[in-house]
Amino acid sequence: MAEYRTERLGQLIQEKISALILEGKIKDPRVTSFLSITRVNVSRDLSFADIYVSNIKAAANIERGAEGLQSAAGFIQSQLGASMHIRKIPRLRFHADASIREGFDLVKKIEELTGEEPHTETQRQIVPDTEGSSL
Repeated sequence: MAEYRTERLGQLIQEKISALILEGKIKDPRVTSFLSITRVNVSRDLSFADIYVSNIKAAANIERGAEGLQSAAGFIQSQLGASMHIRKIPRLRFHADASIREGFDLVKKIEELTGEEPHTETQRQIVPDTEGSSL
């Protein structure tokens, strides 16, 4: 039961912080609308929330964005407190997460590998199989 509550609270925190970023309510110049919250892990006692931030652009922007969000953590907590009806808002800790960038790189590598494979497949189709045919 407690796990379900922490997951649900994490999803709600993710939605609220993402909305604050997209609406431009966080005035720190390091926080851009290209930042996205990839996941939120809330501790069992609801005292901490580890928030993982990613960016589609350069990896250096991820670190800067996480630092900007960490410096605005007090403001974000107050906004969460005003919009969420829970007794205690978890203390927010922001971390850079390069999973989106790594995912794009992985897909690119797979496309490169599969791009070579159809070429070898067409070569196999062009050369007829002479062993099994009787003339």
